[in-house]
Amino acid sequence: MTQAFLPYGRQSIDEDDIDAVVRSLKSDFLTTGPTVEQFEELLSSKTGAANSIVCNSGTAALHIAAIAAGLGDGDCVIVPTITFLASANAMRFVGAEVFFADCDPLTGLMRPEDFSAAIKRVEALGKKPSAVVPVHYSGQTCDMPAIHAIARKEGMTIIEDACHALGSRHGPNLEAQTGDCHWSDMACFSFHPVKTIAMGEGGAVTTNDPKIAERLRLARNHGMSRDQEKFTSKEAGLDINGNWGLWYYEMEQPGYNYRACDLQCALGISQLGKLEKFATKRRALRDRYYSFAKELPAGIHFIRQAADCDPCPHLMTALFEGDFLGFGRNSVMNSLREMGIGTQVHYTPVHLQPYYRRMSPDLALEGALEFYRKCLTLPLFSDMELTDVDRVVAALQTVAAKRTEL
Repeated sequence: MTQAFLPYGRQSIDEDDIDAVVRSLKSDFLTTGPTVEQFEELLSSKTGAANSIVCNSGTAALHIAAIAAGLGDGDCVIVPTITFLASANAMRFVGAEVFFADCDPLTGLMRPEDFSAAIKRVEALGKKPSAVVPVHYSGQTCDMPAIHAIARKEGMTIIEDACHALGSRHGPNLEAQTGDCHWSDMACFSFHPVKTIAMGEGGAVTTNDPKIAERLRLARNHGMSRDQEKFTSKEAGLDINGNWGLWYYEMEQPGYNYRACDLQCALGISQLGKLEKFATKRRALRDRYYSFAKELPAGIHFIRQAADCDPCPHLMTALFEGDFLGFGRNSVMNSLREMGIGTQVHYTPVHLQPYYRRMSPDLALEGALEFYRKCLTLPLFSDMELTDVDRVVAALQTVAAKRTEL
């Protein structure tokens, strides 16, 4: 990897993964077979959650979580503005109103005080907040004990957007595994190729509540149930002997086709088996970046490391002062690309998107805006070598050196 182009992120696929998919292709099931349940059981063992419900994307995970929480018209959901569109959009899918929270300009994470300020904005309109979606940006986790305490006092549902944070640990003494729902009702994951494990596309929701788990499964699969104890339509379902038909299912309310297929889950099982290896490598790369913190050019620094968190890093984010050292972000990104370094911006604050701006044209979230104006995502993925980090830092030094030439 030392001379190849370094994207900001990419999947890590080896022969074990390919063999797992080939075996699935040769099996009797391509869609919803036994591999799906095997993946869910393995994910529960990795996260410590009682229930895991796999689906076809992180967006689908957030959507079925909103459905399972019973959110709808008239509900108010608080979402940090530094996140991907889906964190907010999934709440809108069910008709809930989104209220955006500010973030720490040094980490991109929603702080407890940002959460409390958003609650006050909701209540100032004579409304009551129903749910919160803490987003664990870059693999670092929000202060979940504090957010849990605030949310429970308000009677709010907590849906963690943990799409960046599979394999992270957090809380006092790092006792909580992200996804164990120790301080939440549900946690949502993404298995997009740039995430820690890849399924092509894929997602999941974890929960410890069996009733929530049942609602998640119904929302994922057309609202269909084969639970005979809940059947009601005897005319449609009973055979001539008074037995419920083996073919029969009922739909109490519509759901979605958000199922993950066996091919995806075969790859997911193989990838989950390497989670600890991937996490170890990602942590080593992150540590390597931070070892250069004092050698970075003036005006560049890495995001602050969150307290009470041992992240499995998804992103490596640098912050640039002075409108990217006076060059502008595009110029810096192009210069780095010419040196073989891929970068990206995570994220444009969602409250600035035209759709949401029309709803709250005067909303000012200064911490998030400061973070956005300064942030740039640098390469970090499992197949990188530690020396690739040296190469990235050297490229940053080269870019900054041009400033003295002007």
